This record gives sequence, C-alpha cells and structure tokens, in this order.
Amino acid sequence: MIEIPELAFGGLAAGTVSALALGSGLWRSRRERARLRQEMTGLRHQAEQSARAGAEEAERIRQAFTAELEHLATRRMPAEASRTAHPHVPVPGPVGPEGAATEPVLAALRTAVLQERKRVDAAARAGMRGTTREIQASLYRLQDILHGLQQRYDEPELAQDLYSLDHENEQSLRRAQVAAVVCGAWVGLAREESHLVDAVTGGQARLSGYRRVKLHNHLDPGTALVSHAVEPVAIIAAELLDNALRHSSPDTSVVVNLEHVHNGVAVTVDDAGVGMAPDERAAAQRVVAGTDPIMFSDLGDPPRMGLAAIGQLTRQFDLSVDLSTPSPYGGVRAVLLVDKHLLSHIDPALRPAAASTSPSTRTGEVPRPEPLAEHAEPAEHAGHSGHAGHAGYAEHTAPAGHAAPAERAERVEPAEHTHAPAQPAPGPDQPAPAVDDLPRRRRRQVSPDQAAMIRPSAAETAAPARSPEETAAALGALQSATAAARDAARSEGTAPR
Repeated sequence: MIEIPELAFGGLAAGTVSALALGSGLWRSRRERARLRQEMTGLRHQAEQSARAGAEEAERIRQAFTAELEHLATRRMPAEASRTAHPHVPVPGPVGPEGAATEPVLAALRTAVLQERKRVDAAARAGMRGTTREIQASLYRLQDILHGLQQRYDEPELAQDLYSLDHENEQSLRRAQVAAVVCGAWVGLAREESHLVDAVTGGQARLSGYRRVKLHNHLDPGTALVSHAVEPVAIIAAELLDNALRHSSPDTSVVVNLEHVHNGVAVTVDDAGVGMAPDERAAAQRVVAGTDPIMFSDLGDPPRMGLAAIGQLTRQFDLSVDLSTPSPYGGVRAVLLVDKHLLSHIDPALRPAAASTSPSTRTGEVPRPEPLAEHAEPAEHAGHSGHAGHAGYAEHTAPAGHAAPAERAERVEPAEHTHAPAQPAPGPDQPAPAVDDLPRRRRRQVSPDQAAMIRPSAAETAAPARSPEETAAALGALQSATAAARDAARSEGTAPR
C-alpha cells in the first residue's frame, strides 16, 4: 500500500509542475500580446506618417501644377503667340517636369493662332485688292484726261505742267499696282513682246528720281521679253531702282547694267547708299526669293511692299532676284536674272527700241534723237507697235472704267528740260513733216562713257535758237503727227496699248 504522505507529495509535485507550465504559457501569452500591441502601434504610426507624406506630396504637386499653369498662361502662351508673327521671339521653357504635359497646349495654340492670322490676312488682302482696283481705275481715267489735255493745248508751259501731272499720276499708279500685286492680284496689264531695255527703262520712268539712273545696255540689239514677262520685269526693275534711289544720297547715281549671262540676261542695279547689314540682307533675300508666304503683318507699319511685290512676281513668273552681294560702290547690289525661256527676239529694224532708251554698246550706234516735250519722260513702257516709239503717249485699249485697262504706250522723257533747235512750222501749202523731221534735241548732260558715242548731226549743231512761237508751232506739229499716227494705227486695227 502506498502511504498517504507519498501521495500528497506526488500530487503537490504534479500541481507544481502544472502551475509552472501554466505560468510559463501565461507569460508567453502576455509577451506576445505586448509585441503585437507594439507592432500595431508602429503600423498605426507608419500609416499616419504615410498619410501625412501623401498629403504633403499632393499639396506639392498641386502647387507645382498651379505654378506651371500660371507660367503657361502668363509667359509661355503669349510668347508662343508672338512667335507665330516674329520667329525671333524666344518661348520660355516649363518650370518643372510637370510642364511636359503642357506642350500639346502650346502646339494647339500655335496652330489656332496661325490659322487665325491667315484668315485675317486673307480678309485684309481681299479688301485691299478691291480698294486698289478702284484706285487704279480712277488713276487710269485721270491719265486719259491728262492725255486729252496734252493733245488739246499747245502752250509749252501748260504742256510742261501737264507732263508733270502725268508723271505724278504714273507714280501713284505704280504704288497702287504694287499693293495689288502684294495682295495676290494680277499685274493688270496686257503687253506684247517688247525690247528688254524698254521694260527696264519703263520701270525707271515710274520713279521721281529717274534722272539719277545711269543705264548701260550691253545686250544684243533685238533682245526682248515674251509678252507675259514684260510687265513683271518692269515692276521688279522699278522697285529695285526705287530702293536704290531712296537709300542713296541725292547727289549719287544708280548704275544699271544689262548683260547677257549663260542662262539668260542679268539686270544689275548698283547704288552708293548706306547698304545693309548681313542679317538685313539675308532677311531681304528671303523676301524677294518668294519661297515663303508673306503676310501683311510682316510688312511693318507703314507696310513696305516693294520687296514683297518682287517676291510675289519672282514666284509667279519664274524670275529670280539676288541681294546677297554688296555693291562695289558701298551700297546694295541687286541682280535680276531673266531666264532664257522668258526671252525673245525682235527685229530692231522693223521694231526699234524706244527713242529714249540707252543704245546697245554692241552696235556702237549713235543715241537716237528724242521727241520734243517740255516735261517728257523715259520710255515708260515697252512692247508696242512702231507708232509708239514716236508718240508722246497713247490711249488705253480697254475702257477707262475697267479695273485693269491695258497700259499706255511708251512715253519719252529726256534727262534735262532744255529747249532745242526745231524745224520751222510747215506752211499752208506744205505737207506735215515726216516723223524723222520732227524737232529733236540732245541731252544736256552725258556720262563720260557715252560722250564718245554721241555724234550730233549737222542740223542739230547748226540750227539757230528758236523763238517761243516756233517752239509752240513745233510742239503742235509733234502732237499732230502723233494723232495722225494713232488714227492710222486704229484704222488698221493695231492701236498701241
């Protein structure tokens, strides 16, 4: 039998072991709960920190995007809009990396502004075309009136005033025509094949300072332009000469040389003016090249339309103008190149060049005598019948009210206003003098290289000075012969235009 004390000791030992085991488990449980509690606290703290950091980042992004939008609206978009008209204007970049998202906005703005500029420019061109058309029609009507007055009155002083008014009217016509060309209108004149030197001299005649132009003709006699190239060449020559005259001193000359080149004919204009800086010359070259479209807003205030008109014509008629070379006289050299396919040939014996044009140095011929006029002009337009070379003016073939009537025939103007000896007026039983017998005179001033070529006839050197009555009679004879030639041309259906 087992004794009771032993049982009690065994039970006590078993209880002690059980208590120890239970205490150890309870302790481990408490420690695990403490660890879990600490982890939860850490996680809660991390979550709070993450939420705080996320809020701060969102606020930073919002502020950065707000600043980017403000920078876009106040700096970048205005600069981009200005750049469409002025390519040299710099456009600021984005403030931060968030600005990359605004690039599509600038692209859309650029497209919209350019389309709007084109629409506004097209509307302005259309309005200007209509206005210039009306102005040209009015000026042509005024030109017809002046021509009628020139035929009606024989007084030398009045004739001089009428020629002066006619020349001023021609300058206004040139400005209106240039504006119309810039607006995309046709040149507005129907011309026939003409001597190239006549076209260049015609452009010279449209300028107020034409006496300063010294033209040297080195072309073969009969070198001419096809009909559709006559007026464009005259307009381009007028604008190049106008720029040369405006940007050079009044006491200097503008030298023009007409020469054959490999691919056609070159018209070189040299002035002794202020010249242009390299960047200005490059910009002008881009304009006259006609490769890029030109808008009204690019022409300045007031608009400078001369080079823009040249660019339009070079693109339309396959001509080329070069301004890249400075002039040896210190100013600007402009070279107009007329390709071979725009050239033609006219028999100089059947249709000679206008009387006031520079004779060709290839023939060594004597300069032709010029019809008398108190205020005549260089051969203003080329490409007319033989009658036009002797007429001081000719009527338009189109009605006066037409928007773009055909241009008048060439008008003759000497370099100086001088009175020259004249043949006496025909008597009542004498026939009217032939065209070759009309009063003639020589230029007062001649350039040194032409002095050796001038050989005045004996009649010119020996004729006595005439009285005012003889001057009036001679002018009347000239006008009568002109009217007779014009009537004969109309009756044959070949009236000069």
